[in-house]
Amino acid sequence: MKTFKFALTLPALLILVGCGASRDYTPPADATGENIFSSACTECHKPLSANVAMNLSEKIANKEALIKKFQSGSMRMPAFKNIQGEAADRLADYILKNSQVK
Repeated sequence: MKTFKFALTLPALLILVGCGASRDYTPPADATGENIFSSACTECHKPLSANVAMNLSEKIANKEALIKKFQSGSMRMPAFKNIQGEAADRLADYILKNSQVK
């Protein structure tokens, strides 16, 4: 029974660690919001459909909250501290334009 619990716990921990650390990704200066999303976000956030990048809660469905979220991260989400300035604006605009609010 202990082996079974360990076998279930180990993959879950690896997933959390993989999506919880800081990332050194720096977008190219001319990257679009869609390019940044594809490079930085789709490892954990698979687009829901061709027109919907992700679901957003009302609490985070604004540009300032989104930028703060992806720059500082959270328990399960890595921080992308190198997405700054215009690149951060383009990413936030892309997410807002291509997401649905729950």
